Amino acid sequence: MFSAHPEPTVDVRRSHAGLTSSSFDDRMASATIRRLLAKEHVFCEGDKRDHVFYVEEGVIAVYKTLPDGRRQIIDFAYPGDLIGLGVLGEHVLSAQATATSRVKCLSAATLERIAETDARLALKLYKSVCHELAATRSLLVTVGQRSAIERVAAFLVRLHRRTGVEESSTINLAMRRSDIADLLGLTIETVSRTLTKLRTMGAIEIEQGGTRVHLRDLGRLLELANE
Repeated sequence: MFSAHPEPTVDVRRSHAGLTSSSFDDRMASATIRRLLAKEHVFCEGDKRDHVFYVEEGVIAVYKTLPDGRRQIIDFAYPGDLIGLGVLGEHVLSAQATATSRVKCLSAATLERIAETDARLALKLYKSVCHELAATRSLLVTVGQRSAIERVAAFLVRLHRRTGVEESSTINLAMRRSDIADLLGLTIETVSRTLTKLRTMGAIEIEQGGTRVHLRDLGRLLELANE
């Protein structure tokens, strides 16, 4: 199912979930690497859940396909994140690369066996699942209660918190406007207009090409996001 490509050993100890178990590190060192092009799927809803995936590079959109064919992006996964966690035998969501990406493929059964005897790993997997749950709850509030400008401002603030360097106010939008729209429950046109409005307000500056955003007034963004 996956093609292996020899890669140098990487330091996988830094992640928002804090995965530092030695057993986990051992598995990571020998894990199969999969490279993905933009729009290529890591897995699809209904696929057998044989593997858990560690994002090393790029951005992965995790989404649900609605009955009418539309998609609702639940969250974006960034380097250091695990995707494909769960207790069911099949994936209940789909995962698609938004840009050139690279993931490590870990046997779900093996990872779960390690967690049975490694309390640190079990706790860290629990924290990773809690992060997913928190993101889902936040999405419900964002889509159900907030205006377009509040949604986009909140997205930029959270993206900065998750991927930005603390001393830097520049973030990379490694996803299409349509991906952001499918996360926030907006149209592509509304996302583009709202970004333009935020730029006119002096809250952000969008570099040529539209993939790098400078947060000129983080305080203003926080105010608009109600955070």
